Amino acid sequence: MNKPADEIAIRSFKQQLTAYKQLIDDDITAYVKQNKKTTFQQFGAHARLAADAYTSILERGGKRIRGALVMAGYEMSGGTDKQMILEAARAIEMLHAYILIIDDIQDRSVVRRGGPTAHIMLSDYHRAHRLADDEHHFGVSIALNSALLGCHDAQVTLANLQVEPALREQVIKIVNETMIITAHGQTNDIMNEVRADVTAEDVDRVLEWKTAHYTFLNPLHVGMVLAGADKHALRAISAYAMHAGRAFQITDDILGIFGSEFESGKSPMDDLREGKRTILTLYAIEHAKRADKNFLIHMLGNQQLTQAEFQRCKDIIEESGAYAFARDQADMHVSKALKSLADDSNGWSESGVVFLRGLAEYLLVRSS
Repeated sequence: MNKPADEIAIRSFKQQLTAYKQLIDDDITAYVKQNKKTTFQQFGAHARLAADAYTSILERGGKRIRGALVMAGYEMSGGTDKQMILEAARAIEMLHAYILIIDDIQDRSVVRRGGPTAHIMLSDYHRAHRLADDEHHFGVSIALNSALLGCHDAQVTLANLQVEPALREQVIKIVNETMIITAHGQTNDIMNEVRADVTAEDVDRVLEWKTAHYTFLNPLHVGMVLAGADKHALRAISAYAMHAGRAFQITDDILGIFGSEFESGKSPMDDLREGKRTILTLYAIEHAKRADKNFLIHMLGNQQLTQAEFQRCKDIIEESGAYAFARDQADMHVSKALKSLADDSNGWSESGVVFLRGLAEYLLVRSS
């Protein structure tokens, strides 16, 4: 039974997210302008090609959830240096653009946020300029370099934050430990695509390592640490992050198949073409009729998946009860995330708690 969403909390969250996003987008625009200039001056036109591919993905935005959580975590913990935390939020969004470029290569995706993925954009450049050698290899090679440029520039941004050295050191450690966890989560996700014995525990491990840590816990901890939060506060927010992160990924997986390209930022067929094992596909395989189960298994990883085959896969997932099950699981995690915010002994500001509560409630409606 799906709980009704708190529309007031959601509306408040969206308003605050819009405000955070505008600040982050403006800061990114200024960064990109300076980056284009200095890259060309120091390293020339070829380096500018890689930098432009990276900043193209960075500027396309999305909702800026991760950067917003950095700012929310900072403000709810009493932080007041708006410029410093904005730079930290931009650094986290820069790391996200790096991750997206790598992820798109590994997933063989061609579309990202309404435009070509970085490696496709660079392959197109190779073809348009009639360069020698293989266009795909060129595109992937330069895209990997562009991602690394962004990753390390983000690290430099964090290293230059004007805060106490101990806080800066702690943040850099948190971020890099998170990137290690995320890399292991991605490796497990890829392995799940090619294994026949994937379990619910395998899927949950990916939910935790790829999304809960990376999208929720990391940015919240970064913001809170920069505000001087203690270990008790960091532990307290972890329960929220783990449950909200799982709910976020489950709803993302629902949108990945049942949503539009506009909603998910990629083709709705991508997850099935990649053979991605999610709570949806795993449940459907376990509960669908034999013929439907065999068809779905055969379609997972099929790069030539047609629209008709895709529609049948969607029907199988829904008819097997997988869609309803996934929604119930997301609701359960949202409820646990909300419950974790009920303790008012952490000293968090009311506005920060309202933002996190609204985000959790928003997860109930983003995939409905």
